[in-house]
Formats: sequence, structure tokens, C-alpha cells
Amino acid sequence: MNKVILSVTNDVLTDQRVNKMARSLNDMGFDVRITGVMRKDSKPFTPAYATVKRIRLLFHKKFFFYAEYNLKLFFFLLFNRFDLLVANDLDTLLPNHLAALLKGKPLVYDTHEYFTGTPEVVSRPRVYRFWKWLERSLFPRQKTIITVNRSIASLYEKEYGKQLHVVRNLPRYKVPRGLIPADELSLPPHKDIIIMQGTGINADRGAEELIMSMRPAYGIKNALLLVIGSGDVIPGLKNMVKAEHLQDRVWFFDRMPPQELYEYTSHAKIGATLDKDTSINHRYSLPNKLFDYLMSGVPQLSSNLPELAAIIKKYQTGMLINSHDPRHIAHCIVQMLNDQEQWKVWHHNSLEAAKELCWENEEQTVREIYQPFIT
Repeated sequence: MNKVILSVTNDVLTDQRVNKMARSLNDMGFDVRITGVMRKDSKPFTPAYATVKRIRLLFHKKFFFYAEYNLKLFFFLLFNRFDLLVANDLDTLLPNHLAALLKGKPLVYDTHEYFTGTPEVVSRPRVYRFWKWLERSLFPRQKTIITVNRSIASLYEKEYGKQLHVVRNLPRYKVPRGLIPADELSLPPHKDIIIMQGTGINADRGAEELIMSMRPAYGIKNALLLVIGSGDVIPGLKNMVKAEHLQDRVWFFDRMPPQELYEYTSHAKIGATLDKDTSINHRYSLPNKLFDYLMSGVPQLSSNLPELAAIIKKYQTGMLINSHDPRHIAHCIVQMLNDQEQWKVWHHNSLEAAKELCWENEEQTVREIYQPFIT
């Protein structure tokens, strides 16, 4: 059986894209192993479709994290058998490239974003120069490259003259079913739930403005905002909620497995995805949360960015904001909650769109990409 190792810089559990890829590869007949990072808060994870290896590290931040992980990942790959490697994002590409080269094995590069265009990289000149140098050194040498949408693929194709495959981050289709009651999830059943979820709630994702929109003076009544997930700005968001005395209007939940998250999402009346147009990566983002909202029939409140707007306009599943002013966001939320007939249309359209925008349809492209590697 062909053995494939997928590498990530997270603890694997909540990486929906990598887990979907792993399951699809397993269904194709690959023996799948996922290599990630052991965090202090990592929960046990033993999926039926893959073996998970988490590497223990001394450092968990910035340069020393990447240096230690890449070094340990390289030696792990070097001393383990594989027939195919999959590097997920630029921060795992170097050890995968070297190991594949030394062992004469193929490598697939799956870049989940325009990595050197992220705010965390662009805002730090020395960090940007390093990652850009690494990308320019390695990207042109990759034979099989995948990314998450056509806009990002076009950026890379123009820059490097390489043809990329596009596999969007679509969820597996779920038939709508009965929910776990709100009170069993510790949610107040009488309130309208607004949700912002994700494993990358970082700078310029609109979380600060969404929280500020929950000020009582801005007109949102009988609603509760759930912020579910992880990210660099979460500690600051919690401090903001305390400073603004919004504890009864904004609740935080740690990141959770997709199935558990689905239960919370399905109770929401509005799903927010509010990335700002502050970087190339954000401009062309197409986050998992959008498709999770669609799958749950949750109308979306979204930034007016190209990839997001294209789907919401095509399928008529929600509302686009005109600015990130908290008053404007609050006004949009009030409109969405008060217009019940329009909400029902968005809800219906979201469920219909999910039948098309699902992993089962995207999986055909995955099979076409990986079939040549089966021997």
C-alpha cells in the first residue's frame, strides 16, 4: 500500500482541510499518516482514516518554533518510509522538499493561503524577506501544487509561471438533522445567536468590530455573539469584552472538533466572516467558516471581498457589509434579524447551495491529482 505523510504546523485535530484530504486519500487506498505539533492543550485524536504523529517541541512561538519543528520534521521524514509527501503551507515545505529529494520520492505542495501575503508576515519586514526568499527558492521546483481558490492560484501562476490545481475548503455534505437542544450546549434558547468561528481569528479578521457592534447603544437586542476558536487576538478580545461590560452579550469558546462545532453553528441565526481588505491574502480569502455556515443553513454577514462576495451573491445566502464601522455592522445584524421573511430565503438558499458546495463534489479533483501517485 502506498504510504503518504501529510505535514502541518498545528495539532491536526481542528484542521478540517487536512483531515478531509487524509480521509479522501485513505479512501483511494493510501496508508495515511499526518504529522503535526503536540500542544499543551492538544486533545487525543485517533481518526479511523489516518495515523497521527504529534511532535513534541520546547518552543511554541515565532522563529524558534519554526526552526525546531522544521528540523525535527526533517529527521522524522528522513527516518520513516513513505511513497509520497504532502507539505501543507510554506512553513512545512523545506523539510518535505529536502526529504523527498534525498529519498527520490514525489512531493505535493498544498498551500492553503497566499502565505507571504498574510498580515503576520507582511507587517514584519525581516520575517517577510525570509519567507519570500524561501518561497522563491522552492516554489518553482515543485511539480504538483494545490491551492484553495482560483484567485490565489492566479497570483501564484502569474508570479512563478506554474500551473496550480484548485481544491476549495468545502465541508462534507451533511443532511440537516435534529439539533442538540440549546440548553444542553449551555446556550440560552431565547436569544438570537450570532457566531464567528475559526482557527485563525487573528488581526484584521473583523472580530474587534463585530464585538463592538454588540454595544447596547447600537440597537442589537436579545442576541448573543459566540466567538469560537483560536487566534492571536483572542486574549485582546476577551479584555475588550470586559472593558466594554459585554460579558452577557459576547461569549467565548475554545476551538473544538468539527462535529461539536457543527452543533453550535446550527443554532446560529447569523454567521459572520468579516476579513478586512488589508492584505492580498485576506482580499482573496475563502475561509472554511463560510461553507460551514452554508452547511448549517446559517445566513452569512460577510465582508465584500471578491471570493466571498461571488458565492454569497450567486447563491443569495446573506448580506455584505459596506464598512467595518461597528455601527454599520450592528445595523446589518438588526436588519437580518428583523426581516424574518428574508432570513428564511437566505436559510433555504444556504441549504441548497451546500448541496453543490460540498467536499463530495470537490473530491473528484483530489482523485485526479493523486491518482498518478498510486503504484
